[in-house]
Amino acid sequence: MKFARSVWKILVAIKDGLVLAFLLLFFFALFAALSMRPAPGGVKDGALAITLDGPLVEERTQFDPTSLLMSGAAPQKEYLAREVVRAIETAATDSRIKAITIDLEKFPGGRQVTLERVGAAIDKAKAAGKPVLVRSVLYQDGALLLAAHASEAWIDPVGGAMLSGPGGTQIYYKALLDRLQVKAHVFKVGTYKSAVEPYIRENSSPEAKQATTAVLAAVWQNWQDNVHKARPKADLAKVIGDPVGWLQASGGDAAKAAVQAGLLDRIGDKVAFGKRVAELVGADADGPDGAFKATRLSAYLADKRPSTSGKAIAVVTVAGDIVDGEAGPGSAGGTRIADLIDKAAAKKDYAALVVRVDSPGGSVLAAERIRAAIERIKAKKLPVIVSMGTLAASGGYWVSTPAERIFAEPATITGSIGIFAIIPTFESTLAKAGIGTDPLRITPLSGQPDVIGGLTPQMEAMIQSEIEQGYGRFVGLVAQSRHMTPQAVDKIAQGRIWDGGTARQIGLVDEFGGLDEALAYAAKRAGATTWHPVFLGQDEDSFSGFLTALLGGDDADGDAASASASADLAGRVAQMQGSLVAQVSAGLDRLMGQGGMQAYCLECGGMQGMDAGAQGAAGASSRHNAGWLATVATLLHLR
Repeated sequence: MKFARSVWKILVAIKDGLVLAFLLLFFFALFAALSMRPAPGGVKDGALAITLDGPLVEERTQFDPTSLLMSGAAPQKEYLAREVVRAIETAATDSRIKAITIDLEKFPGGRQVTLERVGAAIDKAKAAGKPVLVRSVLYQDGALLLAAHASEAWIDPVGGAMLSGPGGTQIYYKALLDRLQVKAHVFKVGTYKSAVEPYIRENSSPEAKQATTAVLAAVWQNWQDNVHKARPKADLAKVIGDPVGWLQASGGDAAKAAVQAGLLDRIGDKVAFGKRVAELVGADADGPDGAFKATRLSAYLADKRPSTSGKAIAVVTVAGDIVDGEAGPGSAGGTRIADLIDKAAAKKDYAALVVRVDSPGGSVLAAERIRAAIERIKAKKLPVIVSMGTLAASGGYWVSTPAERIFAEPATITGSIGIFAIIPTFESTLAKAGIGTDPLRITPLSGQPDVIGGLTPQMEAMIQSEIEQGYGRFVGLVAQSRHMTPQAVDKIAQGRIWDGGTARQIGLVDEFGGLDEALAYAAKRAGATTWHPVFLGQDEDSFSGFLTALLGGDDADGDAASASASADLAGRVAQMQGSLVAQVSAGLDRLMGQGGMQAYCLECGGMQGMDAGAQGAAGASSRHNAGWLATVATLLHLR
């Protein structure tokens, strides 16, 4: 019988494999029959209708087709910020487009620099005479930043606005580790290097809190200045300073309160909004009540391809955590990005290189591989320019050091020049569970590093020496790049973060500007009068893109499964619960899963989503394994 059961299991496994293979073949055939890109020429006279039911990102995450098929879950939809900007700016001068609509009901957010860039594009469209109408149910910081630039910002009668500003709750694990008797050996350089504090403290150090508070206050002031400029009559002081009193003054009607405060313009549901747009562009006679003539974002982008005239300027994107290996797009795999740069150098087709950085850092080894590749292409006499997004801190600054010029925005968070490593050991944990250890050491380093028996003093001293050497190298790279002495760099380093405005004053960045300004500067340095950008590694995997669209729905559907949570305040609270779980899991995984020295900015990675939903989406996109903790807790009867 055992033999028969074994044969049966083998047959079932073969059957499952064949089914999966046939499914893959079926989808490949379906993809061959259906074009993923809408055919050019499908633009209607009417509105450009943009539905943002996913976050605005610098680089789309590449999904594994097999995992998507096996899970059956709809992936989080993502929208390239530069594509949204290009569509809006192109529509500004397109006679077929009479107005632009942006549906933010399911918008989970984005980072501040990205949102400011989209807001600037909206301003260009308005200046060209194209009305821009925005609608949503609940407006939080990110959505409101976009809505502030609109010609008309609509809110649902049961909706509202909530301004919370940057920040959030950091989680600390020291008491838990003490209870489990896990020893977290911390090696670091930098007074402000707070990424290790969750494992050695029960709260933030005064130095780290002071630095973080100063930066986030500057970023928040920049947000308010942006909104004030777009909507001078908006009463932000009352909305932010006394949210309860502001709401009660309108009898608890949140939508009415938002309009009365000048944050938004009109109250109306989706149908009323559609009828208003139809007044401007014409009604869609074949659609339901409130339908208007429109071209969707994907169709418009397919019709309006970017120019490829003139010299090519390579753009490599370093987005997300910097990690070892081939990871990404969506995260910055050091080997993958270095290979992209080396291949670009070998082709000799590019006049310059722009490095777009939007990362809180990560692995020192991966960051160094990227930096070295940039140095190699720079040695071929190509101008190298860095464009910083919202984040370019720690390892994100490490990869920026080869640049001859660094562009950033006032709301950019950068700096965090410091290094750390954490190694947990479990000798006391095992002893409490009744498991004994007896190390056998022929030399002081025998069996080291030993997470079971503990680290020897010699091992600890060697690791700390490596960290200090790495910090010295980091400071030296910055000093060489910024034409400063190592002593001067050390004074502004120590792991401290800086906002873009202050970073410019102290010499960490050269000039305010976004990716467009960095590209224009690179073209000028290359002597190019006409040019176009080429985004390295951005060729979307067609089959993955097909499955994403198939499972995630089309951008015409604002109720896509990828954004299925309720859009009201209670629904956002539910999203925050998922974000909290992801944050705890990520913190524990960071303790257990490090691959050597880290140049990572903890406060940058966890507090810069412009909406709670954005943070939740970011946390959910990275699954961390905290199974070791559950195992230890089981042994100690702590569950």
